[in-house]
Amino acid sequence: MEPTDAQVACFEAGIKFGSLYHQFAGTPVSPDSADSLTAAMEEAIENQPYCETVTVSVHEDVLREAIESAGADYTELTGRFLDVTMTIDYEDVVVETSMAMEDGYPLMQVETVRD
Repeated sequence: MEPTDAQVACFEAGIKFGSLYHQFAGTPVSPDSADSLTAAMEEAIENQPYCETVTVSVHEDVLREAIESAGADYTELTGRFLDVTMTIDYEDVVVETSMAMEDGYPLMQVETVRD
């Protein structure tokens, strides 16, 4: 059985999230570099097929707290510092997705699927 266009669109969203998270997790980040890092993340993922938009937001307050508690000038990027939304468009099926912390875990999920 062939996958539906909606199934392929959701699969594509998963690929993009996996790429975004695993490519950038562990990157050194500070409040001064957060904007350029989010721009790099957005641009890198938007290069992938069917990706219409990516928005990455850094929780700078959480980032600052982590840096201050470690007594350093930077920390490693993890999901707890990020909120992400993506729009995937495959064969006129639009999938809206998000990533946010839930119970201490960066939960990536499909929000809506529209034909």
